[in-house]
Amino acid sequence: MAKGNQKGKQSTPADYGVLLRPIITEKTAGMGEDGSIVAFEVAPQATKASIRTAVENIFEVEVLGIKTMNCRGKQKRRGAQAGMTRSRKKAYIHLGPGQAIDLVEGL
Repeated sequence: MAKGNQKGKQSTPADYGVLLRPIITEKTAGMGEDGSIVAFEVAPQATKASIRTAVENIFEVEVLGIKTMNCRGKQKRRGAQAGMTRSRKKAYIHLGPGQAIDLVEGL
């Protein structure tokens, strides 16, 4: 059940620690053509509840739902050296009707 945006609620430094960076790719651009779905890389320990409050407080929008996924790092080789890319956690955030987050504002 989605709660409405709590008016007057200020964003805290902890909110900014949950959302690491937006994910801007062709796939995410196609998913949210109308701006109703946005993707963020989030902190590995972040929960859906903490992601919801962070997005609602920072961007002042209503969140209807959140889908999260843990992406494991891939093994890579460069000559004889073997290593791994880093693991990350992604969140796809579904916004309320008529609401959008402009991620490329000011570019």
